Formats: sequence, C-alpha cells, structure tokens
Amino acid sequence: MKKIVIASDSFKGSVTSMEVSDCVEISINKIFPDCEVLKIPVADGGEGTTEALVHTLNGEMIFCLVHDPLMNIINAKYGILGDSKTAVIEMASASGLPLVPVEKRNPMNTSTYGTGELIKDALIRGCVNFLIGIGGSATNDAGTGMLQALGFKFLDKDGKELGQGGRILDKIHKIDCSQVMPRLEEARFTIACDVNNPFSGENGAAFVYARQKGADDGVIRLLDNGLKSFAAIIKKERGIDIDNIPGAGAAGGLGGGFLAFLTTTLKPGIEMVLDALRFDEQIKDADLIITGEGKLDKQTSMGKAPYGVLQAAQKQNIPVIAIGGSIEDAEALNDQGFLSVFSIQQGAATLEKAMDKKYAMNNIKYSIEQILRVIRYYYDNDAKENRRTGIAPPYF
Repeated sequence: MKKIVIASDSFKGSVTSMEVSDCVEISINKIFPDCEVLKIPVADGGEGTTEALVHTLNGEMIFCLVHDPLMNIINAKYGILGDSKTAVIEMASASGLPLVPVEKRNPMNTSTYGTGELIKDALIRGCVNFLIGIGGSATNDAGTGMLQALGFKFLDKDGKELGQGGRILDKIHKIDCSQVMPRLEEARFTIACDVNNPFSGENGAAFVYARQKGADDGVIRLLDNGLKSFAAIIKKERGIDIDNIPGAGAAGGLGGGFLAFLTTTLKPGIEMVLDALRFDEQIKDADLIITGEGKLDKQTSMGKAPYGVLQAAQKQNIPVIAIGGSIEDAEALNDQGFLSVFSIQQGAATLEKAMDKKYAMNNIKYSIEQILRVIRYYYDNDAKENRRTGIAPPYF
C-alpha cells in the first residue's frame, strides 16, 4: 500500500479524533512501514469540530470572556484557522445546555448572547468567514441574544429596548439596526445544520426541542407563539419568510436568526467540515481510508462523520473501513457502502472500562493491526502473483 488516510471522528467521552488518528497510525506503520499515512481528524459539526479543524488547518484556539445562557460571565473558546480569516465556533461553548444547572433550565430565560460575543471577538480580530456548529443549545431565543451582542436592538411597541431570552419574542415590535457592527457587511457564515425543522409550528423549534431545555407544555406554547410573532416582524421588516425555511428552527430558532439577519448558508455539519478541509483533494490516490466514531449503526448515515467520509471516498472509488466502540447492524452499514466495520472491543467490559481512554486506545491499535495483517497477507500474495503474471492485483 502506498497511501492510507485516517479520517475518524472522536469516540465521544473517551478518545479524541486526533488520538484515534495517532493510534491507527502506529498500527499502520507497524504493518505497512513504507506506506504514506495522512491523518485528517474530522467531526460532524458538533463537539470536537473546532479542535479538529484548528489542528488540521494550522489554527489556534482563542479564549475570551463571554456571557453564558443565564448571562453569567464564563471563559469560552473558539478557533481561528491558519488563514487568519476563518473562525470556527461551537455555540455550545457559550450557549450550551450543560452550562445551565438542571433546576434553572428554562428557555424563556436563556440567551445566545455569548455566541454573539464569540462572533464579535472574531470579527474584531479580522475574521470574515465563520464556520459555526449550533448543536446542543440551551436556548429558544431565535438568535436574538446573538444578534444583540452584534449591535441589533429589539424594541417593544413603546420603543423600549427588550432584554434577553425566549420571553421577548412575542414583544418584539421593531428591529433597530443602526448600531450593528459594520464588519458584519463582509462576513459570511456557514452553519452546520443537520435538521430540517421550520421556525415555528408543531415541527418547529419550540415543540420539538424546548422540552429537553426545561420547558413545560405552557412554556412551549408561549415560545411557539413568540416565534410566530417574531417571524411576522422579520417578514414585515426584512422581507424574508423565515417560518418556512427548512433548518430555521435549529438550535431554538438560531438557524433562523442567522438566515434572517446575516449572510448565511446552512449545510450538513460533516459537509461543512469536509469542505473546509478540502477533503476531496487530500484523499486523492489513497488506497484505503479508515474512519470511525464511538458507535456505528443505522443512524450513521444520518449526517454522521463516517458516512460523510464514505460518500467522499465513493466518488473516487476508495474503499473505507470503519471502526467503532460498538457496532449495531453491520449488514446495514455494509449496504451503505463501508467495505467492512469492526468493533474495537476485545472482550466483555463494563461501560466505564470500555470508555477508559488508555483501554480504548490500546483496543484501537490492536484492532487496526489485526485488520491490516489480513490485508497485508493478501496484498503481499497478490504482489507476488503480479510479478509472476504481470496482471495487476485485485486488492487495493
């Protein structure tokens, strides 16, 4: 083999995507010592996206003080890539559900203001391109908090400026854009969005997602009414019917907030990441791609990183092997196009042990080594046959 690409997501809660890559590389070097190994850590737009892109594209992590969903000051982070013009932000770092104690979760109160502060900081540092993951939000404010941090003001019927949270949505009467940051004019946003929920209604942000953020039935109805009201204001003032755009309901309506007020494109998370990595170019001439994530099952094809890797590989007829902490329905995964799928588990183990970093990393190295030993056997034998007959070997 001349070139193997490692493009794995993290095994969440256990091993990072970079650590997976390092483990796989060790085994490749042991079995195919002369093979070129290209490590491209990937993610699906959620947790780990910033680290994966920053590492691969020679970026740096930026830390700054922002407001959490309840407007308390916290230290959050985002990435600036090696071009110094592209920021990578996971909104959950500033506005995520884990930042709010369970007893205080109520999307009537929580705000995306901190996410806006991360964007503002990146704008001040000269960024014009933004890659933003919006999963894991604690909010249902339609992005009003994020927009407020960037200079937008939302006014009530008396012209008074409104505060924070989902509770303001049905009170918005006018939008004041007079103090919006001028740098936003040239800014372009790509949002990792893997859902098609509309802004409001029974399939919208409030009815589908607000309960897991602490809302009861009454609060859900209030939030949905607020989203409908805000959508009407947006249509009146900006000429955009946000209520019927698929994905506008993502992250408590944050997707809609981006679409209505900023120059924005919604993309599946893994597509956003692979485009940023120029993945199609990097995998050219690869003999094999090894991918993986913590769990592989039928849902892998629903926007997960390994499936995005597979789709890119299929365009170039590159075989893909996938590894996971657990495997469900291997036949379905093979039908999707994976050459083969393997669990890294070597025997019975408690969940705690299976997710232990050192244990998991050893299992990854062992599993990959065993897989490659089989490939090496047939590769060597076919090479011998090729030298004898002059016919190209059928394996890789």
